[in-house]
Amino acid sequence: MTGATLLIADDDRLVLATLAEGLRRAGHTVLEAASGDEAIAIAGEQPPDLAILDMRMPGRSGVDVAVWLRERTDTPFIFLSAYGDTAAVEEAVRAGALGYLVKPLDVQQILPTIDAALMRGRELNALLEEEAQLSAALRLGRQTSLAVGILMARGQLTEQAAFNQLRTQARAERRKVSDLAVEVIKAVEDGAAAAPAPAAAKSRRS
Repeated sequence: MTGATLLIADDDRLVLATLAEGLRRAGHTVLEAASGDEAIAIAGEQPPDLAILDMRMPGRSGVDVAVWLRERTDTPFIFLSAYGDTAAVEEAVRAGALGYLVKPLDVQQILPTIDAALMRGRELNALLEEEAQLSAALRLGRQTSLAVGILMARGQLTEQAAFNQLRTQARAERRKVSDLAVEVIKAVEDGAAAAPAPAAAKSRRS
């Protein structure tokens, strides 16, 4: 899977330069960072398709960068480490890494891992986007149903008649039904907020 933009963060400049050169030869665009802070600055300006992070760096570690990426971007990441012990791998998994590479690295041997992480990252992002679209559709559906209920109560209308009224007005104003529904609901909420307190409640306070 060539042509991706990769961010590599490693405080060992020899490892950084060697890995970056090998990945460029494989067809990728490579952004280099020699520290966690630099990696965050680069990712904030130019989000990569995949971040390759050394777990242990002075200052902000690769895990710190991973947390920043996870909270603020859709960028997937894998870790580099000189350690292949169980504890390090478990830490990588908890952080949400899509892969784990142990130094020393051979670029040709790690390309399949990078390609798999890129593919998996794209699949996850597609699922998240689909979930967001479904959530938005459900929210708008609920709002439209609530607006229809308001119109039914106001005009003593059937559900179909209330929906037809909402749809006819939306078409006349060249607007979406969902947008008009939000306006109907807001008008009711604003009216309720502005309404005076019931007389009984006033007398209890006096």
